[in-house]
Amino acid sequence: MRVLVAGATGAMGRQLVPRLVRAGHEVHGMTRSESKQALLRGLGAVPVVADALDPDQVARAVAEAHPEVVVHQLTSIGPMDMRHFDRAFAQTNRLRTEGTDHLLSAARAVGVGRFVAQSFFAGYDRVGDAVKSEDDPFGTEPPAGMEQTVGAIRHVEDSVLAASWTQGIVLRYGGFYGPNTSLGAGGEQTEAVRRRKFPVVGDGGGVWSFIHIADAADATVAAIEHGAAGVYNVVDDEPATVATWLPVLADSLGAKPPMRVPRLVGRLLAGETGTVMMTELRGASNAKARRELDWTPTHATWRDGFRELGAQARAESGAAA
Repeated sequence: MRVLVAGATGAMGRQLVPRLVRAGHEVHGMTRSESKQALLRGLGAVPVVADALDPDQVARAVAEAHPEVVVHQLTSIGPMDMRHFDRAFAQTNRLRTEGTDHLLSAARAVGVGRFVAQSFFAGYDRVGDAVKSEDDPFGTEPPAGMEQTVGAIRHVEDSVLAASWTQGIVLRYGGFYGPNTSLGAGGEQTEAVRRRKFPVVGDGGGVWSFIHIADAADATVAAIEHGAAGVYNVVDDEPATVATWLPVLADSLGAKPPMRVPRLVGRLLAGETGTVMMTELRGASNAKARRELDWTPTHATWRDGFRELGAQARAESGAAA
């Protein structure tokens, strides 16, 4: 198939493009940067330069590639600031609203048969069971300070699933870790854990779901090739509370155990958004993706992945010494 990947040079794109090429697909990689064309060629893709926020450029790019499948992986996340979460995600929110609209319009014009888009597990409503399925309420009660971000995620999902002219597929990824992510060797979150700047807030009862970036790419290939229209949680097998996974991550990185702070102090350090994510977040079940995409994560649990991450971080640190 001919596949256009929008956001092809991001962490996901760098994993996804080579997998699609190896599977025999003709891949066109969209980037807004002229300087990244060589990277895309190295990954095996045909470079397509376009600003996703410019509808005319997107229309030309999609018309030129004339894909059978469009994959929407557009993000632009700045330095993480939990106290001002929506501000940190402002550009990504535009890509998830305006960028989604531009891609859908261009895809419809050329008759794209399948449209696959990135979403995120953390939008599940924070009531009821600790682990959610795709049928549970999503994004109706976002935490304070996260309204714009969750609203943008909802826009992606609602727009893609409402596109009756194509097969719309939404992938609710878990928290990424691995190469080129903020929870990779040398990444922003990794360094925060190593420096004990990532505390357990309150009881640490928020449930997180993770996914190694390579496993997320494998699931995305499966969705592109044979996914049915709808939503899939792309997460590993073990949703876990912050109080469970954060000390394991610190130990894997050779760091001291994370500090523990009361919820009130957490609000001062991480704002209401960060505190809610630490104490109230709901995780996600991957049962549907396993069953319907015929996909199994290689890193079945973040425990395996974090050990691997720790070994990579130590190797890179030793090489730099």
